Amino acid sequence: MNDVYITKAGKCLPNEPISNDEMESYLGLINEKASKARRIVLRNNGIKTRYYALDKNGNPTHTNADLTNTAIEQLYDDSFSKYDVEMLSCGTSTPDNLLPSHAAMVHGLMKNKSVELNSSSGVCCAGMNALKVGYLSVKSGNTQNAVCTGSERVSNWMLANKFNNEVINLEKLEEQPIVAFKKDFLRWMLSDGAGAFLLENKPKGELSLKIEWMEAYSFAHELEACMYAGGDKLEDGTIKPWADYDPSQWLSESIFAIKQDVKLLDAHVLKIGSDCIKTSLEKHVVDASEIDYFLPHVSSHYFVDKLQKELQERNLHIPDEKWFLNLSRIGNVGSASIYIVVEELMNSGKLKKGDKIMLIVPESGRFSYAHAFLTVC
Repeated sequence: MNDVYITKAGKCLPNEPISNDEMESYLGLINEKASKARRIVLRNNGIKTRYYALDKNGNPTHTNADLTNTAIEQLYDDSFSKYDVEMLSCGTSTPDNLLPSHAAMVHGLMKNKSVELNSSSGVCCAGMNALKVGYLSVKSGNTQNAVCTGSERVSNWMLANKFNNEVINLEKLEEQPIVAFKKDFLRWMLSDGAGAFLLENKPKGELSLKIEWMEAYSFAHELEACMYAGGDKLEDGTIKPWADYDPSQWLSESIFAIKQDVKLLDAHVLKIGSDCIKTSLEKHVVDASEIDYFLPHVSSHYFVDKLQKELQERNLHIPDEKWFLNLSRIGNVGSASIYIVVEELMNSGKLKKGDKIMLIVPESGRFSYAHAFLTVC
């Protein structure tokens, strides 16, 4: 089995950073009224700026595939070109199309040669799942390299015009014309961007990150969906698929909107996630004190103190100075977030040979978790 190294990282953050006060000017007003949830959500999540693949009139400036390909282009240099890529493994929650796959659409933009493709779906773990497929391909000798990505183009899903038909329907039913919190909440949480890694079987350049191991966990066998789109949850916790609704309901009930059950999230995501971290470290005989940089993907700063407390209760002591976060500046970019924060750390000038880095990605979709442990070389 080969060793596997992240030899280069790239990212794409579209357009200019958008402040909290500018968000509704890009996304629009639902029912021509400012959101009552916006300030509460933003105060809790601690995000100050984020990026949208939109212009100021709400028109799209990039597709998801565009963002992904732009991040991949940062991997090319004199020693590696698009014609050297052997495998393309892409993860996203928000593909541009139902079909073809996201990886196929990105490959179409690369215009290089025939390569092996993998598309990973899901929520935040989609990017880590794409990374693991690339990791296993290089490790097994199936390929000598793999380009792995995480990307999101979610802003277009959050535009006010996607919800106005639901508000009109509520008024017809003589109900309060307010979009449910489970939908409005996420309009102020998510942002656009893409990240990419080049994996190779040998270190390269001044700094590479050796992937020591990766672990993943799912708890869908125990818990119902928490974050979902393209359907709606029924009273028994199951999700009725979009194709089983009448087409008129797709708009009148915002069936394709991304929704999150925040009570379910708060009850489970940290406790199970912290147990998984402990399980991974014990399996690989790693003490928490060995971690030099701890990179958890958190959707909101609301969870940071709570995660620290859960870890301490499990005798996992990771001091504040070892945490490396960029959420307040970049926003929550879902499956791309872990790629973007690793790219920032790799180019920060802080890393030195032998440093140990742990990546943690939770997914509230139906409660999945993915971890990676890296060594700087």
